[in-house]
Amino acid sequence: MEGTIEEKAYAAKRASVHLANVSTDVKNKALKMMADALLNNKDAIMDANRKDLEEAEKMKQDGQLSSSLYDRLKLSDAKFNDMVSGVSDVAKLEDPVGKTLATVVLDEGLTLYQVSCPIGVIGVIFEARPDVVPQVMSLCLKSGNATIFKGGSEAKNSNRVLFDTLISAISQIPEIPTAAFHLAESREDVAKMLELDNSIDLLIPRGSNDFVKYIQDNTRIPVLGHSSGICHAYVDESADIELAKKVCLDSKIQYPAACNAIETLLVNEKIAGEFLPQMAKLYADNGVELRLDDKSETVLKKSGADLSGANLQKATEKDWDSEYNDLILSIKVVGSVDEAIDHINKHGSHHTDVILSQNKQNINQFTGLVDSGNVMVNASSRFSDGFRYGKGAEVGISTNKIHSRGPVGMEGLMIYKYILSGSGQVVANYTGIGAKKYMHKRTDEKYCRLQ
Repeated sequence: MEGTIEEKAYAAKRASVHLANVSTDVKNKALKMMADALLNNKDAIMDANRKDLEEAEKMKQDGQLSSSLYDRLKLSDAKFNDMVSGVSDVAKLEDPVGKTLATVVLDEGLTLYQVSCPIGVIGVIFEARPDVVPQVMSLCLKSGNATIFKGGSEAKNSNRVLFDTLISAISQIPEIPTAAFHLAESREDVAKMLELDNSIDLLIPRGSNDFVKYIQDNTRIPVLGHSSGICHAYVDESADIELAKKVCLDSKIQYPAACNAIETLLVNEKIAGEFLPQMAKLYADNGVELRLDDKSETVLKKSGADLSGANLQKATEKDWDSEYNDLILSIKVVGSVDEAIDHINKHGSHHTDVILSQNKQNINQFTGLVDSGNVMVNASSRFSDGFRYGKGAEVGISTNKIHSRGPVGMEGLMIYKYILSGSGQVVANYTGIGAKKYMHKRTDEKYCRLQ
């Protein structure tokens, strides 16, 4: 649909009511067609991505685009296959719409149902990451939410081909209102979207810290997102050395541009002498720059380990609050699990944090007191992901404490309504002298739509 962003938002609002009432079978059929369309149009999608990458390479060389954004822009074969799998997996998930969450009998013949329903219109504003389009569109379609996408100009060709491919697929199904989905492309559309609190019900920004913070600070629309991914791994004194080395390496280098890659390694002083030299060598062999506090620097010097090829720097206070999105890691030696927890809660972003330990008491203390949406025990921080959590895909990762937290799938796109089914009751009969009493009896009865 052509038109202004205001017109698109209004059209999405109207269509959202109809999308919310599409049957599960129809939605699953649409998702299968979306997955097939992606596979059938792979060549065109990858060609469009190559065009974006050519321009992005120039921007990167000119300092206008970071290496991490460039990495997120690139659609590898593996990432493409994950997109297709994500859409297919959403079709297999239970439909979250119309579920009875609670039932209360107020009186004979007067029953209150709390029933799940879509939020309405979701505005998704994102940098790079063209895979956001099929991920979010599949989740929003299954959950009955209309969606307006606004991607960055660096991914304009990829976003357009992906969006057109998916819309072409679902347009073959009459029951699906295609007006529920729109792609905004001009730079001015972002500022205008932030003003549309009468049409857009929730904003999901995905991008850099500054980008997300800008969205949060400049709209009245509720925002679901995280402003940074300052993630930690804490190696406890009881850690299995080989296990810890494997997990700490994966948590940093598997995809360093991701928001769930660790940026700080905390090591208990009782294990530092044994663990740190081995881990530093592993990181150095994989091109990771290490920024050391005084204690970790002393440990490495005393160890006599051959770190001649390592890039070792002095950590500053700024490093503890930095998200590098790169092969850079700050390292700090701590005296206890308590000190590690305090450091994480002070400097972390409440995203994802890891403990490597064989001590049940320390594990329970860490998982209970670390104030983050995701806490991993003896496992990589990179598992913090909607697809890996079995959500099919994710609309984003939230560090909020209300509505949704951690990797957000369809459950974060749902709200509820109350449906009261009566048989002529009036409030007057339940007030004053001799008033009828409410039963307020909870039952397992499900709400059924009238046929």
